[in-house]
Amino acid sequence: MAYYNRSSAGDNLARGLGWFSIGLGVAELMAGRTIARWMGMEDKTNLIRAYGVREITAGVGLLALGDPKPWIWSRIAGDAVDMATLAEGMRDNPRAGNAGVAFGAVLAATAVDIVCAQKLHQEEAHYRSLPVPDYSGRSGFPRPVSAMRGAASDAPIAEDMRTPKILQFQPAAGQAATS
Repeated sequence: MAYYNRSSAGDNLARGLGWFSIGLGVAELMAGRTIARWMGMEDKTNLIRAYGVREITAGVGLLALGDPKPWIWSRIAGDAVDMATLAEGMRDNPRAGNAGVAFGAVLAATAVDIVCAQKLHQEEAHYRSLPVPDYSGRSGFPRPVSAMRGAASDAPIAEDMRTPKILQFQPAAGQAATS
């Protein structure tokens, strides 16, 4: 079972990264060709758009679902794939400087993702270290069952709570006379 607090510092950072992922993903999806051209990697346009879909998915997962840890780890894995693609794209590239800037930006985002993952795991460890409350001695009743038995037997029953006449047991006409 995952332990998480939707108002903790780690979760706030995860939600911020979720919004960042959605924004980055939309930019990659809608302007994939422009981004690829700027980095000198025109042949990777469709790959950049696919990375945009991945970013949007991770962002929605961070914002919409309960435990953000799997989605942060998916961002870290995606960052590794991005860096591998950018490192490959910097070879024999006249715009390698732009791809290097993008590599640095991905590296910075990866650092923030790793900090967020560590924070989330530390918070989970803290919640797991807390003692589990023992409710085994509680019944949910204000007094012991023996003290409550029959306590409401003399309570008046409102007319609308009584069994309707048509549903009440009616002995047969011949049985009433013999009983």
